[in-house]
Order: sequence, then C-alpha cells, then structure tokens
Amino acid sequence: MTMNNKKLSDLRIVFMGTPDFAVASLEALFLAGCNIVGVITAPDKPAGRGMKLTESPVKQYAVKHQLKVLQPEKLKNSGFIEELKSLQADVQVVVAFRMLPEIVWNMPPMGTINVHASLLPDYRGAAPINWAIINGEKESGVTTFKLQHEIDTGHILMKERVKIGEAEDAGSLYERLKSVGASLIVKTLGGLSDNSIREIPQEELVAEPGTELHHAPKIFTETCRIDWSKTSEQVFNLVRGLSPYPGAFTDLNGKSLKIFTAEFSEHGTGKKPGELMSDGKTFLRFACGEGYIDCKEIQLEGKKRMQVDEFLRGNKV
Repeated sequence: MTMNNKKLSDLRIVFMGTPDFAVASLEALFLAGCNIVGVITAPDKPAGRGMKLTESPVKQYAVKHQLKVLQPEKLKNSGFIEELKSLQADVQVVVAFRMLPEIVWNMPPMGTINVHASLLPDYRGAAPINWAIINGEKESGVTTFKLQHEIDTGHILMKERVKIGEAEDAGSLYERLKSVGASLIVKTLGGLSDNSIREIPQEELVAEPGTELHHAPKIFTETCRIDWSKTSEQVFNLVRGLSPYPGAFTDLNGKSLKIFTAEFSEHGTGKKPGELMSDGKTFLRFACGEGYIDCKEIQLEGKKRMQVDEFLRGNKV
C-alpha cells in the first residue's frame, strides 16, 4: 500500500480516457472537486461523410470545463513524457483508454488506477460487458485496480457488484456500469488518500478453490455470426450481448440480417436449425438446436433498423 497523507481534493490527478464511457468518471471526479491537472485523450480523428476532424467525448468535456488536454500520437514520445512529468501527478486514472507503456503507468508515486467493467479477475480483456451477457451471467460489476505489466492483472482496490437483468442487453448494462464506475473511482481515490484501502493481489483470488475465469477478448465479425445449432437461450444471449453494437447477424436471402431484440422459446419446432418461420405479417422466427428465436427488432443489410411487422410489410420472406 502506498502511504499518503493528502486529502482527496489535494491530489494532483491526471485522467486518461477517450469514449463516452470515460466521460462519466471524469465528470464524477470534476464534480467531487478533485484537482485534475491534465486530461490525456486520443488525437482528433476524421469522421462522418465530410471526414471532419472530430474531438473525442473526453476532450469535449475537458475543453468545456477548461481542463488541460494532451493528445499524444505515441505514448512513448519523449516530448509527451516530459510534458506528463511536468504535471507532477500524484496518481493517474485510466478509463477506456489504450495500453500504457511502463514509463507512463509507473510515473506517479501513487500509481495508475484503472476502471474495468467486470469483477476482476473474471472477464479480463477488451469486451467484458458483451461477454458477460453472451455467457448468460446473472451478475457483473466494476473493479478499480492498479496497472502493472500484464493487462487487467494489477492489485484490486475496490469492487461493486451489479445484477444483470434477464433480458438486459449490452447497451443497458454499459450505461449502468458507466455510472457505477464513475462513483467507484471517486470512492477509490478517497480510500487511497486516507490509506483505508487494502490492495488485494489478483493471485490470491485466482488461487481460491473453484475459481473459474472467463476471458473477454475483442469482438470480431465471426463472433457476431449466429450459430443456429446452439440452444435458443444461447442465441438469445448472443443477440442481447451484442446489442446495440455491433449486432448479432445471420443470412437472409443472400443478405446480412442483424437481430437487435428477440425472445426465445425452448419448445421444439420440428424444423432444422436456422430454418425460417413466418406468417409474412407479424412474426419472424428461426429454429435453433433446441427451441426457436422470435425476432422483434431487426435490420436487413442496406435498410434501417425496424420492428418485425414493419419489416414484413415491405419484404417478402
């Protein structure tokens, strides 16, 4: 444990993050009166039809609140390292950012704290929210921990558990964990500042009897392809675990069909896995290895996202 005698408001904090998920934590620190001496985020990138340079959500928040912003192309760049040192941070906070070199994460005396959207050591990796739902978990949460060499393996500081709804999708859980993580990082920094936190090595938790760890690797296109030989519940979990983005998909008349919301039934259909069932007006179903999936909200390649009845009015299947 790093001994510290400063109040939370006295800590010099450097924040690192890029997407909307990170903004909630930055805002929580700002509203808690923390001394944020610098914000590190991704460089502006061309986006949209006009390829206009676009600022990251974290940069937009930081600029709005007159916080110092650094946008290094490379984190090992000597100019960036010197500028980071000049901020004299006591601690760094990382939320949804890229991998840091040791010269960066090991710089502040109190270390670098990461906010991860799972209950570590379970679901280490890039997509913990998606995989928790895909695997049918009933519980998830947020962990704050100290960065070290191996990704997502540092000493755990605090955890907060969250129940996953039976039909909850990744988008909904993302929003809830974003809020939980924001609150937890403020509590964590408070605990570090008054020395009330005991750091827990993840090796202690991994060594506990009966511990089974799941991985949460990056989501690729093939991850999203529906395997209809699986049970209806497994397919249902894949659909909600990838909704609203990037979306689970199958093929329909030679085109990609994304399924965003669905219901499942365990009753047999007598149909082969992947076989389509529809009355042409109100329902669109696919047979699974066991039971079937009843599609509710879908998007055919080249079309907009729509409810099944609306889709069937304009498309023959």
